[in-house]
Amino acid sequence: MIDLYTFGTPNGRKVSILLEELAVPYNLHVVDIGKDEQFAPSFLAIAPNNRIPALVDQDGPGGKRIDIFESGAILIYLAEKYGKFIPADPHVRMECIKWLMWQMGGFGPMLGQAHHFLRAAKEDVPYGKARYVAEAKRLYGVMDRHLAQKHFMAGDEYSIADIACYPWVCRHEWHQVDLTGYPNVSRWKKEISNRDGVARGMVVPNDR
Repeated sequence: MIDLYTFGTPNGRKVSILLEELAVPYNLHVVDIGKDEQFAPSFLAIAPNNRIPALVDQDGPGGKRIDIFESGAILIYLAEKYGKFIPADPHVRMECIKWLMWQMGGFGPMLGQAHHFLRAAKEDVPYGKARYVAEAKRLYGVMDRHLAQKHFMAGDEYSIADIACYPWVCRHEWHQVDLTGYPNVSRWKKEISNRDGVARGMVVPNDR
């Protein structure tokens, strides 16, 4: 059985979306980061960087338990284990991994900084707001130009690269991005929103 430790954030929802898309049963453990539950020793034993999500698979490689933190690592592990949402062709697979790393290294962290300065900072920091909103818009431009040439992030095939990006795009208003300026991202978002597994994963843990 798989145990998912998560909260209702874009990074957490990446994994719940993939699990719902895979139709894999899992136990849900809510880690309320608003109450600092990510610092509990029991959670740190699984995720030493005190960040959600984290996953425990009792039936890991060789039938042995495996603990995984970092959402991108979890997505790769699950996609490889179940043989879905990661391309088999080596060239397309690398396209998927490349854009997954783009999300992990830039699209998520920079948008997260925009969220912080716009919504959570204890004092007004105009420089921080301007810097990270501008960077968010730059990254949306990168994504929009890419999706002008590709149907999904890795090409013709829906993959974990799309799953990684989608929950962040769903918060575009949080980082002051109007999707009408990014028509290819808007088209992509609407199509992915219609997937049943995505809809189910986006409301975890709220409805479970």
